[in-house]
Amino acid sequence: QVQLVESGGDLVQPGGSLTLSCEVSGSTFSGYAMAWYRQAPGKEREFVGYITSGGGATKYGDSVKGRATITRDNVKNTLYLQMNSLKPEDTAVYYCNAGRVYSGTYLAQNFWGQGTQVTVSS
Repeated sequence: QVQLVESGGDLVQPGGSLTLSCEVSGSTFSGYAMAWYRQAPGKEREFVGYITSGGGATKYGDSVKGRATITRDNVKNTLYLQMNSLKPEDTAVYYCNAGRVYSGTYLAQNFWGQGTQVTVSS
């Protein structure tokens, strides 16, 4: 069983930056591709991006491309999401997920954290 705990959410002004963390336990972290998703009030969960198990490849959703960077530390069993140039529309609960990548597509497995709130507002 994989346990994921997100942290780092905060109130940030537009144009600011933030780094979220996701600590993983209960299984071999390096065996999973990892992804970030987000969900704004009244909206469906949205794919933010993924990183492969070894960290060699990443892919991002169109809404964050060029502003988000996903990294991982397979020694610390931790996933990161750095977001720059934050906009009010980035306001959401951010979730990490452990899954697989197949032919460039991320396949989410049913391993989710509790989420961390990011609010972008002046």
